Amino acid sequence: MTSSPSISPISFYRWRPHPWHGLDAGPKAPQVVTAYIEITPFDTIKYEIDKATGYLRVDRPQRGAATPPTLYGFIPRTYCGRRVAALSAPGVENADGDPLDICVMSERAITRSDIVLSARVIGGIRMVDNNEADDKIVAVLDNDLVWDRVHELNQLPPALLERLTHYFSTYKLVPGSPNKISLAGSYSREYAERVIVASQEDYIEVYGETPPTLRF
Repeated sequence: MTSSPSISPISFYRWRPHPWHGLDAGPKAPQVVTAYIEITPFDTIKYEIDKATGYLRVDRPQRGAATPPTLYGFIPRTYCGRRVAALSAPGVENADGDPLDICVMSERAITRSDIVLSARVIGGIRMVDNNEADDKIVAVLDNDLVWDRVHELNQLPPALLERLTHYFSTYKLVPGSPNKISLAGSYSREYAERVIVASQEDYIEVYGETPPTLRF
């Protein structure tokens, strides 16, 4: 009779971790965070993480002609709950219950989604969707020398920030229906870091502090 082989810790890495729950925000968060990318600027389809399986799924074709101006995804092990809502626009009492969204700029074209990268936070956009907080953290690809001197949102070229705000103000717009999205301005890097920490605390409140299976 043979005994069952022992399971070493490395065996837990034989399977891909869930991008939302199985990774973490990175050792330098909230200044530099891990971002899981769902959509690239070349996508005319809106892809979204399937919360149950962790696979990237097709959500819908983009209704309008505009494509995302930047890479777009979320920060692992974050959750937009009551703490994130408290940092949103006056009168907003709830958040959308999703991981915290992040937009990442890269000088070189990144054409693939379903990837992870390190992003340096520079600010955020305060978005409200159907009266729920739906903030968008804005960041640059860490160690991207073209964006190396950009540390605050107001250091971006104004046209790029305009593209971001225009995209998010119109990307769910349905002709003949009222727009349920409003943008309540943008905020600094320091405030963005507060939003990230709040989303991490909201995550722990909902899902607990179970260590992730893999750190990027």
